[in-house]
Parts: sequence; C-alpha cells; structure tokens
Amino acid sequence: MSGVLKITVLVSGGGTNLQAIIDGIADGTIQNTKIVGVISNNYGVYALERAEKAGIPAFVISPKDFASRKEFNEALKAKIDSMDTDLVVLAGCLVRIPEILIDAYENRIINIHPALIPSFSGMGFYGLHVHEAALARGVKLSGATVHFVNKDLDAGPIILQKAVEVEDHDTPEILQRRIMEQAEWKIMPQAINMIANGEIEVRDGRVVRK
Repeated sequence: MSGVLKITVLVSGGGTNLQAIIDGIADGTIQNTKIVGVISNNYGVYALERAEKAGIPAFVISPKDFASRKEFNEALKAKIDSMDTDLVVLAGCLVRIPEILIDAYENRIINIHPALIPSFSGMGFYGLHVHEAALARGVKLSGATVHFVNKDLDAGPIILQKAVEVEDHDTPEILQRRIMEQAEWKIMPQAINMIANGEIEVRDGRVVRK
C-alpha cells in the first residue's frame, strides 16, 4: 500500500493493545502507519487517557446514547468514515461490529482474540471467559490470534497466531496477562505492519503472503 496507513482503533477498556500499537509506531516496529482516532463504546476507560497522552483524537460512541442499535451502528460508521480510515483495528473492543461496517470495510477490519482460533472462540468467548474455559479444559497451550473480521464471530481469515504455554498454577488472570505480554502485544503490531507495507492479501478466504 502506498502512503501512510490510517488506522482507527476501537476499544472498550484499559487499552493495553492500543498502547502496544502506539509504542510500536513510536519505536518503528510498525512503519508507514498513523492512528487517526480512537473510539470507545464506554465512557471513562483508561484507553481514552492513553490516546489523549499520545495526542490522538479520542471519541466515545456508546450504544446507550442512541435510541436504537441501528442509530448507534450508523453513528459508529459515520465517525470511522469521517477520519478517512484505511484499517479498523479492534483492540479489546467488546462491541459486536455491525454488518454495515463489515460491508464497507471488507478485509479492512482486524481483531485480536486471546486464544488460538478456532479454540475458545465465538459467542461468549471474550475477556476472562476465554482463559477460564482454557484452564477448565486443561490445555497446555493457548495464545492469541489476529484475524480479519467477517460476519461470523471470530471466523475471519487468520493473519497471525502465537502460542503461549499454560502453567500448572495459572489463574485466568495470570494466564490473561502472560498471553497479553507474550502474544497479543507482539502479533497485533506485527499484523498492522504487514498490512501497512502490503505484505499480505486475502485470497480464497485465507491470508497469504505476497
């Protein structure tokens, strides 16, 4: 892709993956990329402070502020469109992405999921629920996946995955932190950099290197 990749980052909470992206752009891990905006569906979350500290425009678009989900979906898309966004990055965003956005940004929305898809993915698998399920199943490896978003939950083409060992005395919180540190904060910046530098494409529903 020629020029700078303009990304809008969608968040819901603390924004640790947002910080990894901000840091990656600052240290050159992510090249040819600019964050044009951060959008949260929740007020008062720390991700908004992270954006402010980095001098990035930040906005709250909450479903609670709209009479219907349709109005919220349209407002979210309008804001993303207004920033001339090339790529939408879901970084701990717990809002179901509307079809009007998926249609408009086909293969231009990516998500980070805290497991090795297809394991522990789909409806109900988010946040600590993912790690609780992994520990209950007794898996020895978990990890994270960066994938393009399509209309099926957690089912879009996979860009990158990184495995992380599960240890005997892990709690969901400890496992969550290890997966963030060893996988999420590494492969999300890496995936954005690959997209920004035209290294991958989606072909027949799969991500391939150019």
